[in-house]
Amino acid sequence: MTDLTDLTITQALAGLSAKDFSATELTKAHLTAMENARHLNAYIVETPELALSQAKASDDRIAKGQMGKLEGIPLGIKDLFCTTGVQTTAGSKILEGFKPTYESTVSQNLLNAGSSMLGKLNLDEFAMGSSNTTSAYGNVISPWTRNNGDNRPLVPGGSSGGSSAAVAARLCLGATGTDTGGSIRQPAAFSGIVGIKPTYGRCSRWGVVAFASSLDQAGPFARTVEDCALLLEVMSGHDPKDSTSANLPVPNFRQSLTGDMKGLRVGIPKEYRMKGMDPAIEKSWDQGIAWCKDAGAEIVDVSLPHTQYALPAYYIIAPAEASSNLARYDGVRYGQRVEGKNLQDMYELTRAQGFGSEVKRRIMIGTYVLSAGYYDAYYIKAQKIRRLIADDFKKAYEQCDVLLTPATPSPAFAIGENEDDPVKMYLNDVFTVTVNLAGLPGMSVPVGLSPDGLPLGLQIIGKAWDEATVFRTGGVIERAAQFSARPQGVTSRAA
Repeated sequence: MTDLTDLTITQALAGLSAKDFSATELTKAHLTAMENARHLNAYIVETPELALSQAKASDDRIAKGQMGKLEGIPLGIKDLFCTTGVQTTAGSKILEGFKPTYESTVSQNLLNAGSSMLGKLNLDEFAMGSSNTTSAYGNVISPWTRNNGDNRPLVPGGSSGGSSAAVAARLCLGATGTDTGGSIRQPAAFSGIVGIKPTYGRCSRWGVVAFASSLDQAGPFARTVEDCALLLEVMSGHDPKDSTSANLPVPNFRQSLTGDMKGLRVGIPKEYRMKGMDPAIEKSWDQGIAWCKDAGAEIVDVSLPHTQYALPAYYIIAPAEASSNLARYDGVRYGQRVEGKNLQDMYELTRAQGFGSEVKRRIMIGTYVLSAGYYDAYYIKAQKIRRLIADDFKKAYEQCDVLLTPATPSPAFAIGENEDDPVKMYLNDVFTVTVNLAGLPGMSVPVGLSPDGLPLGLQIIGKAWDEATVFRTGGVIERAAQFSARPQGVTSRAA
């Protein structure tokens, strides 16, 4: 039998059902893996006692024949989701010590389905970043390394880098993430796993620490498309506590994994063939197109003409919303407080010491573009561009059913490699931000390795509320790619 940490969620559920092993044994195996991989810094908080008590409750339910959809499955939760009685920091010193008295809707849905929580996963501070190097709790290290002798530690992607690193390194069977401009899809691509950002409104945002409210969306990470489909089924659903949550039925996404693409039209946006793109990325994209064609799909060239304006629009809208959302962290109600001579002084000292440099940068940008005299010139223009980008997708979907693009412009880079240039760092999101601006579903699927042995991912973008076609396409690409590479040091062992 393979090591318990090497199982997929689907395989683990089958093994639990057959009583090949217990939920407690499965959880203990992952807790041991976490202890052995603390150098990756994937978890901010580990919750072994809680996980084991939840696993024992799962074993009791399994014994009674009462298995939930995720019964006994140990998961990691991004430290942006509020968890009852467990510290929730959003990767920031300003929330250090904050223990919510309530559970986010998404994490509660996962618990209700029988899963256990191994701990809270590291992230870029307030989800602001593409490298997981802005966390107040230290960098997350990718479990992957280059095979060309360059041994510099690599970023796992961001902001959900703790989630992607933990899933890739077999420190949990699946994990939650959030995606504001690519923070699920980019780290999934960098880490050689599957990650999906669903349609805006598919998963509740209640109890998720806000970055940019009109862009943030929760989604899952796993090592297979089928596992992601199962996790998203459980995470999704209408929530009356969230006014942006859609009152729509949640499909059985796993049923969409038909193994073929007959009758589907796959759009290839010409604007995504950008100058300076890594040749390995372009090659993998062409291979993905060929796989879709072989599976019966029709390939259609489409145009998304306003793509070139997406990054500037995103980096106006997202900081504007962040500056408003982060105004609540003032040292009065929760989190860190730095005493001052008076109330104003306390506000200033708390925010100066509590927020990191990237968060301060985005708050300042956001406050600037919302200020009198600049609101019309920047913020309103960016919102108009956002509408044009959404219209581009609508027109493209008159010609096709799904889009296929690269997930990232390059493989993972070394920690510190791009940090001296914020604009270069922001360009990591060039292929992903359009999806958030339009509120569409997008998924990254691993398809191969770069010449220096690092994972490459392709992105599948679907119509609003049509995650089923995204999964169907992803399943075909996954099966054709047969991606089986794993990070160095993570091997299948006899249990």
